[in-house]
Amino acid sequence: MKYLLKKIGGEMNIIKRFGLGVLITLFLSFSANADKIKIGTEGAYPPWNSKDASGKLIGFEVELAWTLCRYIGEQCEIVEQDWDGMIPALIMRKFDAIMAGMSITAERQKAISFSQGYADEVASLAVMKGSSLEGMDTPAGINLTKPNAAAKKALKTLTTALAGKTVCVQTATIHQNFLDSGDVGKVNVRTYKTQDEVNLDLASGRCDAALAAAVAFSDYAEKSGKPVVLVGPTFSGGAFGNGVGVGIRKDDTELLNAFNKAIDKARKNGDISRIATKWFGFDASM
Repeated sequence: MKYLLKKIGGEMNIIKRFGLGVLITLFLSFSANADKIKIGTEGAYPPWNSKDASGKLIGFEVELAWTLCRYIGEQCEIVEQDWDGMIPALIMRKFDAIMAGMSITAERQKAISFSQGYADEVASLAVMKGSSLEGMDTPAGINLTKPNAAAKKALKTLTTALAGKTVCVQTATIHQNFLDSGDVGKVNVRTYKTQDEVNLDLASGRCDAALAAAVAFSDYAEKSGKPVVLVGPTFSGGAFGNGVGVGIRKDDTELLNAFNKAIDKARKNGDISRIATKWFGFDASM
């Protein structure tokens, strides 16, 4: 309730600046949702967030969102938003928070605030079985925050292996940022609006490899029956951020504090571990 009262105050400040027309518009929109915190998610990044056959939003973050809202003590509404418009929609107040597999990165923190991380999202390259990229001799995982000698060697191996190859990624993601960074040389990067489109073109042979969260490929392989295999190391740190958190507008400090306290409770009570294991098959909680 404390957050919602502050939200009303913020709307009143806008009204003072822009007048009666805004008052009428905001009253009609706000009165319908004044008792709810609206959370935006993509609904197209399983198992983090997706939709079932009936179109209902499901997934790890959807279930976790309901849990966090119970701890906050407010009603919530989860709304669908295209990935590439997620942060602009938050800033324009289409919703109050983002839970969409969004990694905490320095670049995104210039525009919005993040809660503490609630899950790790390690990334991986994926290919179709039989690809010449299978069997690369690299460490199991590398952290790019402060890459050690093994990590640097792995990046050189990947630079050679990916030379001239087409790697597919979802647009405006940490995965695209990594490929564009030059850490693995000049790669032919092909971008897509959704992860589903990445998966389909990987399976059809339009991509030599694809880069995304490892669990996104594992989930696709299991559900589709396609022989998708992970290759090379898993990636974390650096361009891949510091875990996944709730995105909040910079001026919504009350809501940020509320989510941080709720995440603490959910972690302490084992909720995040339980929900992660249900959707990922392992404990991805931070």
